[in-house]
Amino acid sequence: MAAHYFNAIRLAMNESWIEAEDEIKKAQRLGLPAQAAQEFLASGVHARATAWRWVHYALYVVAAWAFGLFILFVAGKVFSKLTLRFIERSDPNSQASGAETMLRRYYRAVINVAGSYYYFSIPVVIFLVLTVTGSIVYGFLMIGRVPIKLVLILVIGAVVTVYKMLQSLFVRIKAEDPGRSLGLEEAPGLWRLTREVAENLGTRPLDEIRLVPGTEMGVYERGSYSERRKDLGRRILVMGLGLLPGFDQNPFRAVLAHEYGHLSHRDTAGGDVALRVNQDMSKFAYAMAYAGQAVWWNVAFQFLRLYHFLFRRISYGATRLQEVLADRAAARIYGAQSFEQGLRHVVRRQIEFNHFTDKEIREALNSGRTLQNVYALETQQEKTLEEAIDSALNRQTSEDDTHPSPADRFRLVANVVCRNQPGPSGLMWDLFADREAITKEMSSLIEKMVKAAVS
Repeated sequence: MAAHYFNAIRLAMNESWIEAEDEIKKAQRLGLPAQAAQEFLASGVHARATAWRWVHYALYVVAAWAFGLFILFVAGKVFSKLTLRFIERSDPNSQASGAETMLRRYYRAVINVAGSYYYFSIPVVIFLVLTVTGSIVYGFLMIGRVPIKLVLILVIGAVVTVYKMLQSLFVRIKAEDPGRSLGLEEAPGLWRLTREVAENLGTRPLDEIRLVPGTEMGVYERGSYSERRKDLGRRILVMGLGLLPGFDQNPFRAVLAHEYGHLSHRDTAGGDVALRVNQDMSKFAYAMAYAGQAVWWNVAFQFLRLYHFLFRRISYGATRLQEVLADRAAARIYGAQSFEQGLRHVVRRQIEFNHFTDKEIREALNSGRTLQNVYALETQQEKTLEEAIDSALNRQTSEDDTHPSPADRFRLVANVVCRNQPGPSGLMWDLFADREAITKEMSSLIEKMVKAAVS
């Protein structure tokens, strides 16, 4: 008993609080009076030992959390690699096998677990933010010199960070549809073409086309979670007017078929954990930047950067698979050549439109004149422009790409068999009732946005 009693005193003098508490309890079991043991513990040993035990528990939790991140990252990378290998080796003209279907099912499960892990991580990150801040303040107190301004910045930053992190989970941003809706009477030929493509793919046609001034092209769905999961959502195509100059109808059909492929494959159904996580991470990132907390020393901001990187790397195989399957669906109906022509046109117009529109905006601002119709600008061949287009078309796919590079997409559909005859040719502008009115309207919209930006 005496050995344990004096050892407890020695350990307490060395500030080994947990070991000191354990030793005094051993001494009590061997005959030390309970009152003497209680006085020893009440002197501050028990309180400090309890605090350090909680620190150890917290460190175990953080270590387990970090290990979980590592396991998810490894699992995601493995499934991404397997999925990309499937893309390269699978026959583009055959149906998916049972093994391939199982791979996709397990991969989806890993992505959903990784998404859910983000929410599990939030209490851990909040703990780290508060612990790091408290440790720095405690360190200043131990030194005996407290820089008031720095401590206030750290404490306010920690409080704001925790508040914004929690707020990002509950604040819902009202989604607004881009551009404006295109009426049937404005482009009867385009509406007819969209229904024709849907019929050829055996899927439900679009419910709405929304025009935007730029060169976007994509689809999404509106409706409740249940409606979208049951394929009852409102199907919407976003189409940038900047894509249309020089766009032939048949390549456009192939690009539109790719977008329909996403709809028919239920890529746009939404509601998955992954979609929610990406939205919440984006909201948190904007909130942090707006509050001035997107700085290197903020633990939560560094966590956000790390998790976004990990989640992107975990899921990139799945997003590329969606693109490749949509490409193949388009190539089966309209041919690999038409699809390649359409994608080449999209890439070219995105670069050309941005280049010539920026040039026209600068010239208009410098001379004080109104903006010309940017959709009627003469596009001249420029060496640097052609080099940029060639680089965009032939670049290698990087690990951060959600889509394969255009060159890889061309290669992956090259062997797709198409048994259909090419559709009617003609320019996309021929499908609009009043091309000039629409282009002037969108040019005016761009001019308003420019004036709002410079004012």
